[in-house]
Amino acid sequence: MQEIQTPCVASLTWTLHDAQGELIDVLEEATEFLVGGDDLLAKVEEALIGQPLGAEVPIALQPEEAFGDYRPELTCFEARALFPPQLEVGMRFEGLPEGAATPDMPKDVIYTVTEIYPEHVVLDGNHPLAGIGLRMHVQVRALREATPEEIAARSVGNGLVDVLESGSAPPDATLH
Repeated sequence: MQEIQTPCVASLTWTLHDAQGELIDVLEEATEFLVGGDDLLAKVEEALIGQPLGAEVPIALQPEEAFGDYRPELTCFEARALFPPQLEVGMRFEGLPEGAATPDMPKDVIYTVTEIYPEHVVLDGNHPLAGIGLRMHVQVRALREATPEEIAARSVGNGLVDVLESGSAPPDATLH
């Protein structure tokens, strides 16, 4: 395989900066993504189609092309007593805790603890990169045909969101 086409599996590395040039993430170890599935953001996939092995592709993403606009209605306050004693800023929870005071908040959202006070905790259901313009520099390290199983699953199991949230960012990055 000489160039990226759908469906195929591309092994990629990248650097990711915000629109002001601050480093957000570095993926140094080549990681496989299904092109033509659910592993990549649409604009990233679009920029990669037709690129040859070894290509270096700069990609600019507006918030709506990446992780969406920041939605203040996805933040809420909950009682500190609803959380474990070892709570830390940056911890994430799927859904709100049992007994939450804001039952109208979405249940299927990952909430990040953004502030901790003696009596309450501030939770944010936005993706950590919501509302941020991004600049990616992607390198195509390897290409191969996708297996029928990968095509059926629409993934090789390494979605861009999962990789970004798994901790490949530098320790002082704002992603975590």
